[in-house]
Amino acid sequence: MGWEHATKANRVRVCHVIHDLRRGGAEHLLVDLAGAAAGAGLEMSVVSLMPTGGHGYADDLRRAGVDVRSLDLRTRWDPLAGRRLAALLADRTPDLLHTHLKHADLVGARAARALGIPMVSSLHVVEDAVGAVGRLKRRLAMRARDRAAARIVAVSSALRDWYLSLSGRDPSSVVVLRNGVPAHPPVSPGDRAAGREALGVPPEAVLAATVVILRPGKGVDDLLAAAASLPAGPDVRFVVAGSGPEEQRLRDRAAALGLGGRVTFIGFVEDVAGLLAAADLLVHPSHADALATALIHGMAAGLPAVATAVGGTPELIGPGHGILVPAADPDALAAAVAALASDPERRASMGRAARERFDEEFEIGVWASRLAEIYREVAAPGH
Repeated sequence: MGWEHATKANRVRVCHVIHDLRRGGAEHLLVDLAGAAAGAGLEMSVVSLMPTGGHGYADDLRRAGVDVRSLDLRTRWDPLAGRRLAALLADRTPDLLHTHLKHADLVGARAARALGIPMVSSLHVVEDAVGAVGRLKRRLAMRARDRAAARIVAVSSALRDWYLSLSGRDPSSVVVLRNGVPAHPPVSPGDRAAGREALGVPPEAVLAATVVILRPGKGVDDLLAAAASLPAGPDVRFVVAGSGPEEQRLRDRAAALGLGGRVTFIGFVEDVAGLLAAADLLVHPSHADALATALIHGMAAGLPAVATAVGGTPELIGPGHGILVPAADPDALAAAVAALASDPERRASMGRAARERFDEEFEIGVWASRLAEIYREVAAPGH
């Protein structure tokens, strides 16, 4: 039997359940998976708890041939949502459900029991700094997840350790699968030069890119302080790609520090690969991260990284791939950026090592195949 026929014979029908399809890391992961699902022997569908109108990721999924439906809930905490999801899927029941984030865990757990199918749940974030209401919501989701999910997939070992410290879950059923992203295409010198020119970066400057949601805890204030205190040396320019509630304050802060010529905010960027093709290194100053997809994109682009040693970041960035610094330490951040900016050979060596590791572990097809193995194990008769 050929590979293509074997894949069709063993195809697993998976319905992903998520709270909505607005811009976000877990949401974009589904878009990336859509491009690799068929190659991994997966038939993929998606249900959003909330309406999908006007959300670009829903359109992206449909263009990739994914069946996208919505429960059109008014609130993520609708007590009848599990029953509604089971009814929605009754006409074409999948082999299993894969839930993402706590609201989907609650809804999916009820639907999976009603449909008599297994459930897999992915942990994407560390929900640590929460108040009393947040702890209650976390506990409800954990209880539903632990009762219904045959496997819990943590995106990093740090996240798995955190979860097991709070849950009485059997550790053997909580597995680590770090996210993948599509490989970045080769970049011609002309395209790289054009990208830098569009960003206003001189040919001789070192371009440090940061891709981040501009919200508290992402360390962008530290980045600005580091940019303002860089020692004399190569001309280093910073580009910050992202949007969020902190955007205007951070723009104002950069202006107050006199960084108008050194730091450029360019807003949300869908084409991360295109941006990183123009860069020389990636800077990720976050104070907390379960697993930073931006760093995986940096590896795909063959870039060395300067990143904070938090959460799952040390699982991505080893000594050969970049420099790790303490969180909330602008001086250490500035020193690491300066060290790489002044050493092009070291940057090139780290960038090659980063791309090699990406190809082995984080390319989207590799990731999808490993995810499919988890699905097949869970969906196997007698599991």
